[in-house]
Amino acid sequence: MITAIMQPTYLPWIGYFDLIDLVDEFAFLDDAQVLKRSWGVRNRIVSQNGETFLTVPLSGHSQSSTSTFVGTAIDSGDKWRKTHLTTIRHAYGKAPYFAEVFPQLETLMSAGHTTIGAFNIDFISTTAALMGITTPLHKTSALKGVDGRKDDRLLAICKAMGADRYLAAQGSAAYIERDQESGAFAGSGVELLYHNFAHPEYPQLNDGFISHMSIVDLLMNCGYAQALDIIRSGRRPMLTSAQLKEQLA
Repeated sequence: MITAIMQPTYLPWIGYFDLIDLVDEFAFLDDAQVLKRSWGVRNRIVSQNGETFLTVPLSGHSQSSTSTFVGTAIDSGDKWRKTHLTTIRHAYGKAPYFAEVFPQLETLMSAGHTTIGAFNIDFISTTAALMGITTPLHKTSALKGVDGRKDDRLLAICKAMGADRYLAAQGSAAYIERDQESGAFAGSGVELLYHNFAHPEYPQLNDGFISHMSIVDLLMNCGYAQALDIIRSGRRPMLTSAQLKEQLA
């Protein structure tokens, strides 16, 4: 069984959903630390001014090890929600699938989530289901006996889930591969593989194509029914540690 483990980011890019779609079981690392100005609290859309950031304000946030996705409160006011929805409306009001997608965003924004983890997980889970992704989703905060740091903890989570293969985002190689090839996964009985994704192009309202935007951009331009096929078109064979090292050389 292959699994992936990711922090629940805000309005993620399309590669995040390809990772979910690829695996047998997926876990949100919702007990990880939330960092200000990270993808956990912000993402980008394409507006008339080009790339535009949407950032969620956190309530009483201090950047400590206890500031986790599951425990960090969102600003309880409606101002940021209205601002994000207004910005999205102005950016995509003329997009082909605005009428299909925008009401879903309004519903999620008004659902009364109190933590950043709860909102992000609800958005990701709902969006994945609407696109036709059926991968079972879990939360690491609900698992027991998965202590440790970085790749040691990822390995413990894989074992707790019964996985024999772990599909990692390429960005995690910076700490997994730091001390030895495959890090804690070497000789562990859990094979480490890396996600390999070539960002596909799709119609946008702007001239040219801007990649790595929030999935909101794809959904507004192409709709839920077409989105998963477009995402899957960017899929490439998974990489071993050695293959990733060679590719990045």
